[in-house]
Amino acid sequence: MLGSSDLEQFLALANRDPVTNVFALYRARTTSLEPRWLGGEMWGRFDDGRLVAACHVGANLVPVECTADDARAFAERALTRTRSATTIVGPHEPVRAFWNGVAASWGRPRETRWQQPHLVLSGPPAVEPDPRVRRTDRHDMDLLYPACVAMYTEEVGVSPESGGSADLYRARVAQLVSRGWSFARFDGGRLVFKAEVACATDRAAQIQGVWVPPDSRGKGLATAGMAAVVDAVRREIAPHVSLYVNEWNTSARRAYRAVGFTESTRFSTVMF
Repeated sequence: MLGSSDLEQFLALANRDPVTNVFALYRARTTSLEPRWLGGEMWGRFDDGRLVAACHVGANLVPVECTADDARAFAERALTRTRSATTIVGPHEPVRAFWNGVAASWGRPRETRWQQPHLVLSGPPAVEPDPRVRRTDRHDMDLLYPACVAMYTEEVGVSPESGGSADLYRARVAQLVSRGWSFARFDGGRLVFKAEVACATDRAAQIQGVWVPPDSRGKGLATAGMAAVVDAVRREIAPHVSLYVNEWNTSARRAYRAVGFTESTRFSTVMF
């Protein structure tokens, strides 16, 4: 298990690919790898005293700079304890190797998504940004929060409020708003586009929660809205913007392609 004394080595490892590893870098920099702040653990694999791979182990289990062999080693360690992860997510090869190592013991997942394009944009958007997209504030919560619940339920297949988690999820949405990481467009007293920054460093930001209400789709709101989000994020947060999308979501992929995103790798997600 890594701790604060390993932070420098960990940052050097994860910065080999600061865009793909933005989640792990964000978590490391905001917690200094202290388990009480991580809400979990960061595991490391060493070769002659040199950190060669890592794995974030919390609600999200995320391999960091792992080969398939590294992922199998982390899977062996994971089998010595009760599963805490509700999601395994990251580059396809290590996620697949990790899952193959724990599948027999961890039970049937709720869903697996094996080929999710990981997209990156490191320049200005290729289309005109929507000037009506703006950062949200606390006064928007009555419209923003139901949209976040609807997006999550549509994307993940279960409500974020299930199991008595409504207060926790509302706090997460409010936290993103307070950080200036929540963006939306409102028309006629209703939300017609939204997106958030999930995590960020000084080099990269990952977008999540892109959503347009079903009755407003097909009007170009996502394309122009994402252009506005990319423009704001690149000016004020980080120069590289990333996200990952389900392979079957052709409309979303078409919108991201129009904005200028290109595929860098494939992610996989296992959900419990």
